[in-house]
Amino acid sequence: MKVYGITNCNTVKKALDWLKQHNVTYEFQDFKKLGVSIDKLEEWDNKAGYEKFLNKQGLTWKQLDPAIKASITTKAAALNLLQQKTSMIKRPVIEDGDFLFFGFDEALYAEQFGKS
Repeated sequence: MKVYGITNCNTVKKALDWLKQHNVTYEFQDFKKLGVSIDKLEEWDNKAGYEKFLNKQGLTWKQLDPAIKASITTKAAALNLLQQKTSMIKRPVIEDGDFLFFGFDEALYAEQFGKS
């Protein structure tokens, strides 16, 4: 299982704490340090659609120049922006086989990882 995120993000911290408390083994990739490949973003888009992980509620999106926001009209434009500004990806991203989830949901984690 792989977890993608940013170490100083409170939601990522909650998710990692939950996984540790429930002895779920994972590999972590920090977006800030290692980035994310366009191929990985394409893979997520193919499985879930970029709209699912483009976080328009966060500060990074809200601080974007209105012209940049307006230019995000295609998948390619969105994925390029997400690769440049990884803090706009809804986090954490959890990949576990066919399971792909963006964010933290304790009930869903318990269901997926068989822990309560």
